Amino acid sequence: MKVTDLLSLKGKVAIITGGSIGLGAQMSIGLAEAGANVVVAARRVERCVDLCKKIEAETGVKALPVACDASKEEDCKNLIDATVKEFGTVDILVNNAGITWGADSLNYPMDKWQKLMDVNLTGVFRLCMYAARVMKEKGGGKIINISSTTGYGGTYPEVQDTIAYNVSKGAVMTMTQDLGVKWARYNINVNGIAPGPFVTHMTEKHFANLGEEAVAGANPLGRFGTEWDLKGAAVFLASNASNFITGHTIPVDGGSSAIA
Repeated sequence: MKVTDLLSLKGKVAIITGGSIGLGAQMSIGLAEAGANVVVAARRVERCVDLCKKIEAETGVKALPVACDASKEEDCKNLIDATVKEFGTVDILVNNAGITWGADSLNYPMDKWQKLMDVNLTGVFRLCMYAARVMKEKGGGKIINISSTTGYGGTYPEVQDTIAYNVSKGAVMTMTQDLGVKWARYNINVNGIAPGPFVTHMTEKHFANLGEEAVAGANPLGRFGTEWDLKGAAVFLASNASNFITGHTIPVDGGSSAIA
C-alpha cells in the first residue's frame, strides 16, 4: 500500500470532542483534509456549526455539529447515536474535550476536582466505551485520547499549579495503555497524543503570565506549537499508517519530555 493510501481517511467517519476551537478545531480540520467526514462536538454547539460550515466549504466532506458536554452520560450516548444515525458508523474517535482549574494543592476545591474528573477522565472513558461498541461490531476502529505532557509527572506550582488536571491527564495515558491492550482483539487501536506548549483559549493567559522566554527555555525547539503541529499526529493515528501501534501516547511537545 502506498504512503498516500495509508494516510488517507477518505470515506471514514471521525468524531472530535472539544472539536470546535483550539487544538480540537485543528484536528477536526486535519482529519477532514485527509478525507474523513467529521462530527464536531462541544458544549457550545454554535461554535461547532460555524466550524462545520468552514470545513464543508473548504474540504468537500460532510461535517455534523453536535452539542455534547462530556461530563453528562446522556450527551455522550447521544453523540454516538447521532453519528451512527447520520453516517451509519464510527471509525475514529478523538477524545479532546477537557477543562482545567488552577489552585493551591493544599486547598484545592473538591467540587472543581470532581467537575474536572467528570470531563477529563470519566467522560473520556464513557466515549471510548460507547464508540468501541460500534467499532467492535464493524470490525475495528481508531481511538485517540488527548492527554498532556503535564501527565508525565509533577509540575512546579509557580509554573503550573493544576494538580487535578495533571492527574487526569496521567490517568488518561494509563487508560489508553490498558484499553489498547484489552481492545486489540477487536482490531481497535487505542493511542494518545500528549501536547506540550500550545497557545489556546485555555492556556493563553497562563503562558502570557509566564512569558514566552520561560516556555521556550524548557523546550528544545524553542517555540510554541502552531496551528498545524498537531494535524499530522492526529491523521497518522487515525489512519492505516498506525495499524501496528496501540496503547501508546505520542508527545507533541517540542522535545520537552525528552529532557533528562
